[in-house]
Amino acid sequence: MRRLRLTTAGESHGPGLHATLAGMPAGLRVDRAELDLQMRRRMHGYGRGHRMQIESDRVEIRAGVRGGETLGSPIGLWIENRDYANWRGVMGPEALDEKRAELRRLRAPRPGHADLAGGLKYLRRDLRDVLERASARETAARVAAGAFARMLLAAFGIEIGSGVRSLGPVGAGAPPPAWEDLTGMDDASPLRAIDPALEPAMIALVDEAMKSGDTLGGAVTVVAHHVPPGLGSHTHWDEKLDGRLARAVMSVPAVKAVEIGDALAASAGFGSAAHDPIALDPKGGFSRPSNHAGGLEGGVTNGEDVVVTAYKKPISTLRRGLPSVDLDTLEPRESQYERSDVTALPAAGVIAEAMVALVLADALLEKLGGDSMTELQAHWTATRALQAEWPGGRDSG
Repeated sequence: MRRLRLTTAGESHGPGLHATLAGMPAGLRVDRAELDLQMRRRMHGYGRGHRMQIESDRVEIRAGVRGGETLGSPIGLWIENRDYANWRGVMGPEALDEKRAELRRLRAPRPGHADLAGGLKYLRRDLRDVLERASARETAARVAAGAFARMLLAAFGIEIGSGVRSLGPVGAGAPPPAWEDLTGMDDASPLRAIDPALEPAMIALVDEAMKSGDTLGGAVTVVAHHVPPGLGSHTHWDEKLDGRLARAVMSVPAVKAVEIGDALAASAGFGSAAHDPIALDPKGGFSRPSNHAGGLEGGVTNGEDVVVTAYKKPISTLRRGLPSVDLDTLEPRESQYERSDVTALPAAGVIAEAMVALVLADALLEKLGGDSMTELQAHWTATRALQAEWPGGRDSG
């Protein structure tokens, strides 16, 4: 049964973003520095647009925390949109400046964006009603909530990191990184490239796209370290952890494919090279000389690092525009331009980290049970002791 439930609200140029995270246990110490760090990391990256120079993304904790500790009640978070001051007449919740709103009306949908599909779904004359919510700005709320999930995981020794594996053709085909590859990279570099030798070529490609009014996609890999075995389940399709991770990461804007471990390479070879041999670890438990499975077998974590790669298409807002249709005249027209990034891959990795953290924290709460950190810690100690004794226990068959 799922424990964590995240709901976000807010539009890109509205007053702000709100997140409600329900299901967190009581007694978790809130690390304000960690929360601020994750918000800064999401704003970082070469190729970002002017919006990141306007916003500060300071998170205000409005509910569910008292004296620096979670209460067990839903956590309410608020992020002010500083740019709303420039959009008040266009995005005001209760009243609009009709002339300004009409000037800002989106009527030539952008190919690849939610504009047209959302307009058909909700029958809105102004596609701004779609794009404002479909904007990746919403992910700031996810990263804020994900920071709380990271705090919970950290209490049990679980760490999460990410990096840019490829940008456009640069680095395409590179193997998934190991945890050591991420800890050795410069998280503050312009593109957070896992392989620093590729970063100059990536920067040059971003510059080229910027000059031509184009955009770029690529791949980011998230690795979760020290994940215990036994999270998830093989017994029901919707409880398989790899499926839950794939769904969460696929929900990141512009992500069109998700890979667990090195599934793409494995799919092109033989089984003898695709699976990870099992051995006894001299220190106790089991060990693997490889991690092709990305830490998941049968929908359950196996004790190895969880490795998830998100493949992000190029951003669908192009300065030079693409063929579209004017919804007023029904005549051909170039798609309208909305201020956007050339690439947001460094931020996409941070957002994907937040989604992985939320799913793993949910699975950890499922496994351990309990409503407080005291109960969770006791259950964690007992579970790890039983796993260390297995297969000698009575449930070993």
